[in-house]
Amino acid sequence: MATDPLVPASFYVPPVFETDTFRLRMLTVNDVVKDFDAVVSSGAHIAGVWPESKWPEGLTLEQNLIDLGWHQKEFQRRTSFAYTVVTLDETQVVGCVYIYPTTKVGFDAEVYLWTRPPEQVGDLDRAMLKRAVTQWLADEWPFQVPAFPGLEIGWDDWVSLAEAQR
Repeated sequence: MATDPLVPASFYVPPVFETDTFRLRMLTVNDVVKDFDAVVSSGAHIAGVWPESKWPEGLTLEQNLIDLGWHQKEFQRRTSFAYTVVTLDETQVVGCVYIYPTTKVGFDAEVYLWTRPPEQVGDLDRAMLKRAVTQWLADEWPFQVPAFPGLEIGWDDWVSLAEAQR
């Protein structure tokens, strides 16, 4: 777990980002049921978000609650930021966006995201979410070069990038 804040203390972390079709807001333990449903019903579709892991294979509601608590605490500590992607009426979780610190040279954050499969959410897909998040990061966040592993840079290339010297 990272212990240093990802953003300066003076930076106001946006609590919400909203478009005309979805909303991003801090992922909390209160989202556990809807988040769990989104994750387990989308397992095959989102398995490639972190190909080196087997997530979400074997995920239980209890483990999901623990994961959400972890994300919530990291958000509060400003060491990483997990946002749930919900419909505007908040009836359905349709995905997640994670902003993490990076150790890779040339980048100042790592951004991962997933959505439910198209048959569950209509027009919202990873590409649409990525475009919106890319613009939001450029407009609202202090990052100059966020990385989107698996989206803008292939996994093999990402893994082979040099680590920053500590």
